[in-house]
Amino acid sequence: MTEIEFAALMVSRVCHDLVGPLGAVVNGMEVLEDERDPAMRGEAIKLVTVSADQALARIQFMRIAFGAAGSAGAELDLGEIGRLVTGLFAGGKVQLVWNVPKLYWAKDWAKLLMNATLLAADCLPRGGTVTVEAGSDPLSPSFHIRAEGLNARVTEEVSQAVKGEAVNVDARHVQPFLVYKLSQTVGTTVSVMPIDGAVELIAAKG
Repeated sequence: MTEIEFAALMVSRVCHDLVGPLGAVVNGMEVLEDERDPAMRGEAIKLVTVSADQALARIQFMRIAFGAAGSAGAELDLGEIGRLVTGLFAGGKVQLVWNVPKLYWAKDWAKLLMNATLLAADCLPRGGTVTVEAGSDPLSPSFHIRAEGLNARVTEEVSQAVKGEAVNVDARHVQPFLVYKLSQTVGTTVSVMPIDGAVELIAAKG
């Protein structure tokens, strides 16, 4: 895969994640233009507000997780990372338990943690709980993420993408492939495995 192809797939993923809430904003605004019933207008305003909040939370998360946040060698505040992840999951079917110390991590390690947490949530098609734990030594980053819920699973395609073994990466699996690329950048591997009806992701500085 060329860098241009990889960038194009990441853009497709970003657009996919934003189409839903932004489309709902447009629908709500159309209702407000035509509707005169106070109850219906109230529901439309609620739809617009909730959907706009969702879109903003996704943009804020993706700007860091997928984008070029900070300068080379920059560190990111894990407290702020936790706020962004919490906002991303707010109102959804996945509950977040963020047991992460208030530390600063190297930028790529923080991005890896964000993407691994998102990947864990994607392993819960029926919703559930994602518990994130991280080590307390900022010089030796490590994390352990557990995704628990009905039908928690990791597909073969995702497993291959995280290992960098996927032959044909598409827009659906480009984010797990990003986890692989980030893990290579920081010199680690991310283990993704089903354990006791849950899915666990583990990484540590080598």
